Amino acid sequence: MPPSEPREEPRIGGNDLDSLAPDELGRLDVGVIGLDEAGSVVAFSEGASELLKLSREAVIGRDYFRDVMPGANVPTFRGRFLAGARRGQLDERFEYVFGRLPHPLRAEVRMRHGRFDGAPVTWLQIDALESVGFDTSREAVVSAIGQRVRAEPVDPSLCEREPIHIPGSIQPNALLLVADAASFLVNAFSHNIGEIYRTAEPPLLGRSLTELLPAAFVDLLRARLAIGALDDGGSARTRLTFPGAPEAAYLAVAHAHAGRILIEFEREPDRAEDFRSASQMDTELAVARLRAAGTLTDTARVAALEIRALTGFEAVLVYRFDADWNGEAVAEDKVPDWSRSLLGLRFPASDIPSQARALYTKAKSRFVIDRDSVPVPLAGAPGGGNTPIDLTFAQHRTLSPIHLEYQRNLGVNGSMSISIMVDDKLWGLMIGHHRRPHYVPPETRAAATVLTDAFAMRVQEIESRRLWVERQAHLDVEGRLVRSLTRSDDFVAALTAGGTNLLQLFDATGAGIVSNDRATLIGQSPGAKAVRALATWLRETLPSGETSYATSNLASAYPDAAVFKEVASGLLAAFVDESRETLLLWFRPEMPSTVTWGGDPRKPVLAGSGSVAVLPRRSFERWVEERTGFAAPWAEWQVNLSLSLAEAVEGVVLRQRRKIDELTGLLAEKERLLAQKDLLTREIDHRVKNSLQIVSAFLQMQRRQIADPLARQAFAETSARVMSVARVHDSLYQADRVDEVDLGQTIESLCKDLAGLAGEGHSVDLTVERGMMVPYRKAVALSLIATELVTNAFKYATTATGGGRVEVTVSAADAGGVQLKVCDDGKGLPDDWAEPKGSAQGSGLGMKLIRAMLDQINARLDVVNSPGACFTITA
Repeated sequence: MPPSEPREEPRIGGNDLDSLAPDELGRLDVGVIGLDEAGSVVAFSEGASELLKLSREAVIGRDYFRDVMPGANVPTFRGRFLAGARRGQLDERFEYVFGRLPHPLRAEVRMRHGRFDGAPVTWLQIDALESVGFDTSREAVVSAIGQRVRAEPVDPSLCEREPIHIPGSIQPNALLLVADAASFLVNAFSHNIGEIYRTAEPPLLGRSLTELLPAAFVDLLRARLAIGALDDGGSARTRLTFPGAPEAAYLAVAHAHAGRILIEFEREPDRAEDFRSASQMDTELAVARLRAAGTLTDTARVAALEIRALTGFEAVLVYRFDADWNGEAVAEDKVPDWSRSLLGLRFPASDIPSQARALYTKAKSRFVIDRDSVPVPLAGAPGGGNTPIDLTFAQHRTLSPIHLEYQRNLGVNGSMSISIMVDDKLWGLMIGHHRRPHYVPPETRAAATVLTDAFAMRVQEIESRRLWVERQAHLDVEGRLVRSLTRSDDFVAALTAGGTNLLQLFDATGAGIVSNDRATLIGQSPGAKAVRALATWLRETLPSGETSYATSNLASAYPDAAVFKEVASGLLAAFVDESRETLLLWFRPEMPSTVTWGGDPRKPVLAGSGSVAVLPRRSFERWVEERTGFAAPWAEWQVNLSLSLAEAVEGVVLRQRRKIDELTGLLAEKERLLAQKDLLTREIDHRVKNSLQIVSAFLQMQRRQIADPLARQAFAETSARVMSVARVHDSLYQADRVDEVDLGQTIESLCKDLAGLAGEGHSVDLTVERGMMVPYRKAVALSLIATELVTNAFKYATTATGGGRVEVTVSAADAGGVQLKVCDDGKGLPDDWAEPKGSAQGSGLGMKLIRAMLDQINARLDVVNSPGACFTITA
């Protein structure tokens, strides 16, 4: 159905346009433009000059669609002109909005063939319908621009709150029909839908798609919808014609989102050559040249060149995001007279805020024909007006007014952006720029998207190959380290010593391990104290459950690192265990660099006014930043590989801990058994001492019952010998150790006992060194020797008064030995005392016992008379 009824052909001032002379036509106060067969302006009335705000001198002889009104170089305008020229007849009326005027103008354009000054001409008769404004968002931005008096930084997060996915309008080169996905009933449409459908009589709202679209296309939509093929960017496409415009073909693209079916209609060129439509061969050849490029730089350069050749944009950029979402133009292809090169410039993340990047991830391409075109609002129930319809996947969604202002500041009108997705992540954008409005046909847009996908695949291939080589080399090093770990009980030495160590991983210049507050470092690293402090900071800062930390600018998070930024601006750390006692670290040095930004990155957005919170920056002049404190960033796979190595180390640490626990248990058991043995030994010594004392007491009792003096003496000597052994066991019982005896204390106690047994008149003068510990065996032998010598002194060295005095000295000797000296004040020994048949003093049982003890402990005996006998034993 036609959008309006046919009207009578207008007469202008009572004269037909074809019959007017050039000067007569020029004076017309209605809008009339004459175009020759090539599209150049040959006639331009005063009325046209007034409506379009262009002087006649500025347009005569110029190409109307290229130079005067490049926004009209679309199928709905120039397409009609070309199709009519091929048919040889043309007489059409249509509405058109001229956007780039002081105030946009909605007008009815009548386009028909005629003659002017004897030559064929195409007349454009422009009848103003109304002066229209931009949409409210655009008007608010324009108002804010006018009120801006100074540029000041504001919170970039304000950009994140702009609802760019529900702009409430579409670009004017397309039509939109929206229906409920369950009922297929229309619930919204764009205001220009009248180009193909009447919006009233009957009302368009509430009608079924089965009434408005061919049955085959509706069946296709139902089938695709049933299997989810229309969701998340999926679509169905077909070409349609409509009764009101049977000579025009429309490309219909349908997708489903948020419970709705959205169908976009776009008038197609009558012929492919009218608007540089790319062919399949063009695309295949471009992909082949892309595949032939070897390096990432060459591939990006070829991609920019080929996409510019396909699309006709004046400049094409390959724009890559870094880890912080800052962007860089890594390749560029442009016309020679393009005013500004962006190659190598970096742009802050706020230039493309996060919600815009999220849309780029979902909807892969965006083409803007004319930055200054007037958006077409959406109407829908209830009550008409803009409706909150999610246009995330709509190809012709209008762009944010703030983004369009950004383009204006950059000097760009027509534009393109296609997402470069690598490993399902937004790697970058393929960006096209044009200084004037620029139309790209659907086939060419599809070809550019295919070529961008091919570039993304090539990037993935090149990057994957490079990463594979790097990772294989690192995996080989890690494998050798793990093998070394399995053969070693000291994991620190296994990772830091030898030909293969931590320093060979991740292109680090320093590395280390902190374990139980002990730092082991290799390469160029901060000092051990600084690294221990860094480990403490990581333990306190890293959230629970996180085991790794990576940064290329350590000082920004840990200010204390500023003093060693030359060696450790970059840090990669991985905790080995849950207790965080063991930490693996790698360091990278500072790499001072110069970064060239496209404008000052410290002022990414500017304060707006009124309802507009922010405005994009206006300056894109080169701004050079000297960066310090930054190291080369760590790759994600390097972080993951550090964690896998930490897991391997954890196994060794656990194994060592188990072994330590096992040894600790064995040691504890041994100490327990030793304690029991010590207790038992002391108990035995105590019991032996008591038993010996009982024996000695029995001997004394027996001695008192014997009348024979010699027998009594024998019993006394035997009792003394038993007592000497008892004293040694008593000392053992009281000593800290069960295998050594304090000789001085033992001899002192023994001599007091012997003096008591000898009776009145006998005394012992003692000079002993306390604390001289001697083995049990030597203590027993020396105690028996001392007993025999002191007893003999009391027996044979008695003075005329009946008493005797004995001097006993215990002291240290050379070479760690001891010396026992027993001297009396008697008459001394006879000269032959040591002979076997000599005096009883030298050949009795006592002397035999002394000699036996001397031999047992390898001791030496020296005897002198001075004047009494003096015995010196050195052991």
